[in-house]
Amino acid sequence: MTIFLPEVFVSNKELASRVSKDLKKGRIRKLGSKVYTTNLTESDELLVKRHAWFIVKELFPGSVIVDRTALEHRPARDGSIFIVSKKKKAVFLPGLSIHPRRGAGPLEEDKPFMETLYLSCPARAYLENLCPRRMRKGNVSRTLSRQEIEERLEMLLQGAGTEVLQKLRDEAKKIAPLLRLEKEYKILDGLIGALLGTRNAPLISSLAVARRQGLPYDPKRLDLFQKLYESLAIISTPDRWIQHSGSSLPFFEAYFSNFIEGTEFQIEEAAEIIFQGKIPKNRPKDAHDILGTYQLTSDAIEMKKCPKNDDELIAILKHRHAFLMQARPEVRPGEFKTVLNQAGSTLFVAPDLVEGTLRKGFQWFQGLNTPFQRAVYMMFLIAEVHPFADGNGRCARIMMNAELVTADQARIIIPTIFRNNYLSALKALTHQARPDALIRSLDFAQKYTSLIDWSDLKKAQGMLLATHAFEDSNTAELVGHRLVLPTLVF
Repeated sequence: MTIFLPEVFVSNKELASRVSKDLKKGRIRKLGSKVYTTNLTESDELLVKRHAWFIVKELFPGSVIVDRTALEHRPARDGSIFIVSKKKKAVFLPGLSIHPRRGAGPLEEDKPFMETLYLSCPARAYLENLCPRRMRKGNVSRTLSRQEIEERLEMLLQGAGTEVLQKLRDEAKKIAPLLRLEKEYKILDGLIGALLGTRNAPLISSLAVARRQGLPYDPKRLDLFQKLYESLAIISTPDRWIQHSGSSLPFFEAYFSNFIEGTEFQIEEAAEIIFQGKIPKNRPKDAHDILGTYQLTSDAIEMKKCPKNDDELIAILKHRHAFLMQARPEVRPGEFKTVLNQAGSTLFVAPDLVEGTLRKGFQWFQGLNTPFQRAVYMMFLIAEVHPFADGNGRCARIMMNAELVTADQARIIIPTIFRNNYLSALKALTHQARPDALIRSLDFAQKYTSLIDWSDLKKAQGMLLATHAFEDSNTAELVGHRLVLPTLVF
């Protein structure tokens, strides 16, 4: 009977003769002690990485995955996997090292894994990672650092809520005596209590400290803000001074900013609302949305208010939102959201992390120099945090243009046809950490805006019409239309 050999396998008594023959004939090759492969082309390290857990379960059946591996759920950066096993000898393979140690076998709370392994339950994993650390020369330590543990507890709190931390603490209290880790339980109890605001245990992680100070933040968003900051800080865009300003500029800014959000009016209707105060009886709230936006964008004093510190950021942002959404009391104008919001597949910052994320994000903003850099960053900061129940996009674009108006630079307007470009660029940064598309699209939009003659509403409308500005972005894509610079038309 022919025995089928998988891509990677561990030799045993039954296979010894077959392995010896196939090895001599070049049908298989050795990866390490007792570990072989039938794959003769791919690198040893790639093969070992792909079959790492299979190798562990074959070489150390019945072992428990512990220490940092139990929390990271993958080999450490140096390829180390840590287990509790009756076997004492470590195994070293290309890109992988398996380190057994003595300890308690599988507990009732531990989870069966890969048929013959056990994965430490969360409570056990945290307790064992709080054990005194022994540095391994040239390699990662067996356990996570105190800072890493605090950060993981904070992320657990952010993602799953207080009940999960409380459950973790209760389970840890139950199993600590079985593991002889009562001291470690006291430390864990203190950390969880500090994060929940019921204890005063010392914390060293900035993420955990921020929680105790009442300003927890979203670290993943800060990574995006840093990425955008780094890209903006090295670009150079020309100064685009205000050339053709006029009353039609804030009008069309308000018109397009609301159109993007689904508040759609004909130009004539919008003009009647804004310049004649004619509020349609069937759409009073929509009318007040566009009117409020115009009143902000046309207020020369308001549009020159820019935050110099994070306190001013919060104050200006809340003030503008309160004014913008005054006709919609149900969205709590001027108050941060209380319910998590989302757009499509994008989940925005959780309500309890809003203020802390805005304040932390503002620190990167302060390092930018040019009006364009600051405008782009400010817009993304507000749009990505999404601090309010409604009106976030409009607030973000007003905050963006205030940075430009203050410096006498041309504003950035997003015409209807450019909506998909704008939103796609935002998504590219949010989901793929790619800021280049957002920077390019807003650079083009500012260039476009600077070339329109805004001195007269009819003249501006004609230029906008000729450059396809009013076309639906989806329809325009189907017929091959795009936003055209005025210099190519006039």
